[in-house]
Amino acid sequence: MADDRRADPEPGARAGVLAARLKERIYATITMIAVVVGLSLGEVGALGAVATVVTTAVGLWLAAFVADQQAHRTVHRRFATGHELRRMLYVSSPLLSCAVGPAVLIALAALDVLSLQAALTIAAGVGVVSLFLWGCLGGLRMGGGTLTAVAAGLADAVIGVAVALVKAAAGH
Repeated sequence: MADDRRADPEPGARAGVLAARLKERIYATITMIAVVVGLSLGEVGALGAVATVVTTAVGLWLAAFVADQQAHRTVHRRFATGHELRRMLYVSSPLLSCAVGPAVLIALAALDVLSLQAALTIAAGVGVVSLFLWGCLGGLRMGGGTLTAVAAGLADAVIGVAVALVKAAAGH
């Protein structure tokens, strides 16, 4: 880890990496809310649902990785390697981890612990709660106090709910 800090080109680079990683996690959460809501509205079994969740996460990750590498090649005239490549993989990894919660819930449905509909609804709800908590944390870290933090959390949660409602209204 010490080698990574020495390789950072500026003192705030670590915070920038963490912000970029959180941005990817929030983006992936919003996308996964749409996916599980869409699945809950269709006629899909547990195997199809978990395949959709996993391929969505892998697709998001590959798209982000390809875009990062393309941007790096365009700007720096070479492929990202070493520290730059590790940074890209670290920042984009939440795009893969967003599938874990829904996949576990779908697996529980496959084991008849709960219905698939319940698993998908819980997965969407957990995503919305996650957005709320990240919003609250951001509000608190900005020093706005509890009321500001809750307002920020609610604003972020509204985005997640809006995505779910749009997906439901579209009927897919």
